[in-house]
Amino acid sequence: MAEPSTICLVEDDLAIREAVSIALRAHGYEVITAADGTEGLRAAVRAGYDLLLLDLVLPGRSGLEILAEVKLTRPTLPVIILSALGDEADRVKGLKLGADDYMVKPYSMAELLARIEAVLRRSPERPQDVPELKFGGGTIDLERAEIRFADGSRADLSERESHLLRYLAGNRGRAVSREEILQRVWRLDPSSVTTRTIDMHVARLRDKLRDPELLITVRGKGYMYAARSAPPSKST
Repeated sequence: MAEPSTICLVEDDLAIREAVSIALRAHGYEVITAADGTEGLRAAVRAGYDLLLLDLVLPGRSGLEILAEVKLTRPTLPVIILSALGDEADRVKGLKLGADDYMVKPYSMAELLARIEAVLRRSPERPQDVPELKFGGGTIDLERAEIRFADGSRADLSERESHLLRYLAGNRGRAVSREEILQRVWRLDPSSVTTRTIDMHVARLRDKLRDPELLITVRGKGYMYAARSAPPSKST
């Protein structure tokens, strides 16, 4: 039997947050909630879940800021925006940033549940984002930003190292160029900084992981998070 999907709900209105949470749990979903933009951003980029329900107008960080950050580090994550902002320009902006759907408040719970089911049905082929990555030497805990080794020792990851691993793992099996990493993880214009920065971070990650075969260099293309079946002939 498949495990229930987990939904992260970022909504500052208490009544709406509680009503949606109750409805989701009644339909078999696990629910993670956040009540403001700051808490929501932290949950959205660190927690393990299958779909994000996101309000746009939030105290702290805005929903669009959260959406942009999520798509940098978890580009395949399904997102449905829930907002009182119903103008066409607002809907277009949210969809262009990568949202899968946009619902204007007030909405019916039945329609919300139907749209959640539809988005999740479209999503199985996407790479799954996971809070932990297993490898031969231990476990990479992306929520705690640490590596736990089989011998009981640990190594801390910086926020950028954690984001880099999450992005590469989310694109497992695909070589990701240094320029793409600068744009999507560093959020920098590749023309404004040397790609040597990426090489140095990857080198440090390899040292921390104690397993150079996890992050392989694909000649002329970039870096790849390699499954155990990844062909060693492409690495350096």
